[in-house]
Amino acid sequence: MKTKLIAIAASATLLLSGCGLVGGGTDSVGEKDGDITKLTVGATPVPQGDILRYVDENLAEDAGLDIEVTEYTDYTLPNKALNDGDIDANYFQHKPYLDSEVEGQGYEITGFKPINLEPFALFSNDIKDVGDIPKNAKIGINNDPSNQGRALKMLEDAKLITLKDGVDAIDAKLSDVEENPKNVKFVEADAAQLARTLEDVDASVINGNNALEAGLNPAKDGILLEKADDNPYGNFLAVRTENKDDENIKKLDELLHSPEVKKFIEKKWADGSVLPSF
Repeated sequence: MKTKLIAIAASATLLLSGCGLVGGGTDSVGEKDGDITKLTVGATPVPQGDILRYVDENLAEDAGLDIEVTEYTDYTLPNKALNDGDIDANYFQHKPYLDSEVEGQGYEITGFKPINLEPFALFSNDIKDVGDIPKNAKIGINNDPSNQGRALKMLEDAKLITLKDGVDAIDAKLSDVEENPKNVKFVEADAAQLARTLEDVDASVINGNNALEAGLNPAKDGILLEKADDNPYGNFLAVRTENKDDENIKKLDELLHSPEVKKFIEKKWADGSVLPSF
């Protein structure tokens, strides 16, 4: 199985334009070769890429599937590639993010049930306890709307800030911060860049997959870890809405929710940095 890595670059979108197996607007999914159907799935490298590779190497053949993983490090690309027909499905996002993409970009994309959760964490090179965050501290935070609200909710739970009454944490923005007793200064950055901000800020809220890719362990290295209970940010398989009932897509989703995959997640990330959502 080949894994393609698409980095954050202006040329990345151009690279996608000619590599798809299925063109946009079609109701067919994958490429059939005898009894095997190859599905091209876009994913972030860790943990989604790892999970898909486990499925491909251990479960897919018996289900008549061959999974080719196309990796993305820029969150803005996998839904565009899916919408354009360059990939058959993607696995990198949670419902609040997909909802914002559907609303903002007009994509006709449907997500299945959550597969895994990567808890957000607050990291610092110098601070060992969230209670030691000083006044006027600089804290790095996501600049995309769905994940910014998620980060703010985590900081509110830690009593670093208070959001305005009536604000839904999923949609919260920096302008919704009502109380900020330590006068924290927020420094916005793309999710994939947040780990690099640690040298320039006192602490930074980093997405679980980006933390893992940077060699950071949310469960062990974070000074604050997002709560897993009733968490709406589980990642799932997503497809063009017209393909949501496709037999091969359903097979893949079933494999991703199999006992074998749950066991794989629990064993590979036994520290809790990645959790099964089923």
